[in-house]
Amino acid sequence: MTLLVLGVLLWAGAHFFKRAMPGVREPMGDKGKGIVALLLLLSIVLMTLGYRSAEVTDTLWSTPSFAKHINNLAVLIAIFMMSPAPRKGKLLNGVRHPMLIGFALWAGAHLWVNPDMPSVVLFGGLLVWSLLEIVIINRAEGPWEPTEHGSIAKDGMFLVASIILVGVIGFIHGLVGPSPFGA
Repeated sequence: MTLLVLGVLLWAGAHFFKRAMPGVREPMGDKGKGIVALLLLLSIVLMTLGYRSAEVTDTLWSTPSFAKHINNLAVLIAIFMMSPAPRKGKLLNGVRHPMLIGFALWAGAHLWVNPDMPSVVLFGGLLVWSLLEIVIINRAEGPWEPTEHGSIAKDGMFLVASIILVGVIGFIHGLVGPSPFGA
């Protein structure tokens, strides 16, 4: 569990670095982006190794039989929110942090269907990070105005791409862990 906790903390710390320590980050310039990217890659490795090696002893709550279906729908919405649709489409143009909201939706959905302590650490930690990130960005950047919106056709294109991506991710997820689509 130690690797998992370190991975989540490193993920959050690498993302908060720019705003928590601007005097250190700013002089690094583009080299700082590479360092942050390496820290994020290391955090993903730590979270993956930590989650896969963590012992699951008890479930902390029970989920209804339909939870997996709601999780899959939430993941589809989250992937759509993390696509270029909010910038290039019309539906999500007025949403300030679509990627972070999508990430929070993904984490929350995974937390709901994985009622064990390693999942609470991983998905709960990432959910808390994404919500804190929204608060920190809003405080740092102040008021926000949406940009000019695109078309519903672009939204449709990104929705189809999101559906395909959910299928691919679900297939790979089933190869390395439990299938999100059932047995």
